[in-house]
Amino acid sequence: MPAIVLIGAQWGDEGKGKATDILAGQVQWVVRYQGGNNAGHTVVLPDGQDFALHLIPSGILTPGMRNVIGNGVVVDPGVLLDELSGLEARGVDTSNLMISADAHLIMPYHVAIDKVTERFLGKAKIGTTGRGIGPAYQDKVARVGVRVADVLDEKILHQKVEAALDLKNQILVKVYNRRALDVDEVVDTVLAHGRRFAERIADTRLLLNKALEGGETVLLEGSQGTLLDVDHGTYPFVTSSNPTSGGAAVGSGIGPNKITRVIGILKAYTTRVGSGPFPTELLDAMGEHLRKAGGEVGVTTGRPRRCGWFDAVIGRYAVRVNGITDFFLTKLDVLSGLESVPICVGYEVDGKRVDDMPMTQTDVHHAQPVYEELPGWFEDLSACRTFDELPANARAYVQRIEELTGAPVSAIGVGPGRDQTITRDV
Repeated sequence: MPAIVLIGAQWGDEGKGKATDILAGQVQWVVRYQGGNNAGHTVVLPDGQDFALHLIPSGILTPGMRNVIGNGVVVDPGVLLDELSGLEARGVDTSNLMISADAHLIMPYHVAIDKVTERFLGKAKIGTTGRGIGPAYQDKVARVGVRVADVLDEKILHQKVEAALDLKNQILVKVYNRRALDVDEVVDTVLAHGRRFAERIADTRLLLNKALEGGETVLLEGSQGTLLDVDHGTYPFVTSSNPTSGGAAVGSGIGPNKITRVIGILKAYTTRVGSGPFPTELLDAMGEHLRKAGGEVGVTTGRPRRCGWFDAVIGRYAVRVNGITDFFLTKLDVLSGLESVPICVGYEVDGKRVDDMPMTQTDVHHAQPVYEELPGWFEDLSACRTFDELPANARAYVQRIEELTGAPVSAIGVGPGRDQTITRDV
């Protein structure tokens, strides 16, 4: 298969890092195509080592794998270098990481504006990570952004920063009563960082398309999830880019006709970080149980995740907008020990039953889940390696998810380890 997209099918944090790590052994390239260090992937290797990756593709942990930070990503230079240093200190070879010359840089003024804006909004805040992602994408769309290639030309970089700070400093000082940033200081910092990754800058569009023409397989790794997509998510409580599969083509420079498989990563229950609607959220002891049993803390933010039951409305929606061919269902083991396991099969909005995502923001906020109760199971799933080894009720739960979402489950996670995965022919 020439190009495979790996996409979060909920609000992110579904376990994409583990899925990427497993698939990396079957492909030659892993590409991160959108987002920035506002997301994180946790990968646990067979030897028990765990790695938290925030910006670098998960394929970096597979020896010999070529990794690309694509043009659709926004890159914080300091975070990139810190992450590289951390990996190298643990013996990971990072020499095969390349960065698109056309990816945009997160500048110090982006971070400053992000943080003060969220504080200013108070209760109306979006729930951003405060890492400058949104402001960087705003500048990209406004055509005043700084790109990775600009670190190779000090004159252009200085011109762009000077023009940006003419306005940004006015906002920081006069609106938010913050200190103005110095143009030369910003430029010097970015150039110092840039010198340390200059040899990694490449025309990654050309490299990836030549690889595909040569019969190699490319895995396109998204961050966040479908419901956080700026176009298709629960707007305005979304990220600033397109995690959905359509964003993979745009964010990598690969034509959409090269993509032959779209794998949706789906948690066996539902979680969300940050503000925004969440119809199946559990604000009781059961929600706390799922949080503790699933270790539901944000990899990047450290914030506890909001937890709730599986939402099949979201699953169906993800299949539709991404063209999902099959699912990787993660954390099925977390549901062990429950007497029954509810699944949300639809919503009730203003007294009417709806089976698809409501169209308006108001209706999404007012949606009440309609549940179907499935019998639970008490067995430990962590040692299961085939579908038939799962308890009957766990198998029935997986099959009901397939029926409700309209896509088959090709892999099932029964623990955090790379080897704790069941694969199925679908």
